[in-house]
Amino acid sequence: MQRSAGFVVEADGGSRGNPGPAGYGAVVLDPATGETLAERAEYIGVATNNVAEYKGLIAGLEAARELDPDAVVLVRMDSKLVVEQMSGRWKIKHPDMKPLAAEAAKILPRAQVTYEWIPREKNKHADRLANEAMDAGKRGKQWEPSGSTAALDASAARTLGTPPPAGPPGDAVAGAAAVRAALASGVGAGKGSRGTGSRGAAEPAADDTLFSPDETGVPARAEAPASGTGWGPDMGAPATFVLLRHGETALTPQKRFSGSGGSDPELSPAGRAQAAAVAEALAARGTVQTIISSPLRRCRETAQAVADRLGLAVTVEEGLREVDFGAWEGLTFAEVQERFPDDLQAWLDSPRAAPTGGGESFTAATRRISATRDRLLAAHAGRTVLLVTHVTPVKILVRLALGAPPEALFRMELSAASLSAVAYYADGNASVRLLNETSHLR
Repeated sequence: MQRSAGFVVEADGGSRGNPGPAGYGAVVLDPATGETLAERAEYIGVATNNVAEYKGLIAGLEAARELDPDAVVLVRMDSKLVVEQMSGRWKIKHPDMKPLAAEAAKILPRAQVTYEWIPREKNKHADRLANEAMDAGKRGKQWEPSGSTAALDASAARTLGTPPPAGPPGDAVAGAAAVRAALASGVGAGKGSRGTGSRGAAEPAADDTLFSPDETGVPARAEAPASGTGWGPDMGAPATFVLLRHGETALTPQKRFSGSGGSDPELSPAGRAQAAAVAEALAARGTVQTIISSPLRRCRETAQAVADRLGLAVTVEEGLREVDFGAWEGLTFAEVQERFPDDLQAWLDSPRAAPTGGGESFTAATRRISATRDRLLAAHAGRTVLLVTHVTPVKILVRLALGAPPEALFRMELSAASLSAVAYYADGNASVRLLNETSHLR
């Protein structure tokens, strides 16, 4: 039986007096996109900090259960007491805590819930909700979603405007949440936390500087912005993923859907020329240390051309495969629109919608690619790795690094055999560099 997708629950509570007027806040997040799925907050009268924190935990777990009772949940809190007690490492002695801990433990099976302590500055969403609840209580009212940052999310989503005719997925709330989190931390919208972390600078690079190390061995980066923008000190050599889309196939110039469920086409003569040219370009830079490829033929052929030039081996990674487009494989956009208009519109409107016939949604692909990214980062810390993959995985990796909303996937153009790069730093942030020209590779 396949296990349901996971959630992140962030919870907090506070008391103005300890004991004093108290409230809690909790938020349920999609771990892949950072999207806010649910918010809870309440003024609970006079109570201690610890009671309010436990109340926040209970509310967050209940909200997650309402979304999916079978989901695996990661609880993140800045209360060391609650995290250690619920993890079973500390005994619960206080009579006020025991019934609350027991209540929290009964909401979901223990095997589905894990706990992680985070510093207070990384728990600002839940902390803000708790303070909103306490502010409402001070006015003699209860917290309502319309008075919370959820309203800002919805407003920001509307501000993004009407989608272009091509139709991006409609889940703009994720982007609004990322912007809100950045504003709350007092830095530019690109500054994110670990998990969706994004240094936020999309840095166009000159052809001769892309991926080139400076004297310290760290890939070249843009000049640091003026003080006050929130950039921290240099974190040392990052893990750098050089993202290479495969060369052309016969389907590429025809703009046909070509995913992991189709005919698995080989490179065309133009695609082989592109692969040879990009191999020369990467050899000239001399920074790639490892080559990892999608299992699909067009990527393996492109990767092998580079590997032969650099004298490296190719490792195949299943997680880098393209999305499965189901019944749309091999069709043009116009043909899909004619045959499956309702399914296509749903796919354009939401990243959760899958292509006709059992295809893979962008939400599912994001979870898969995020897990692949994390696994590869752990294995290749401080190294420069060439990932030879497809349009969708490249766009998802760039989108996540920038903290952009899901609809950004439809706002990127990615040519065959084009190069991009993401440098991942030790603080969880990322820096993106783009080079999307292939005319010189023909």
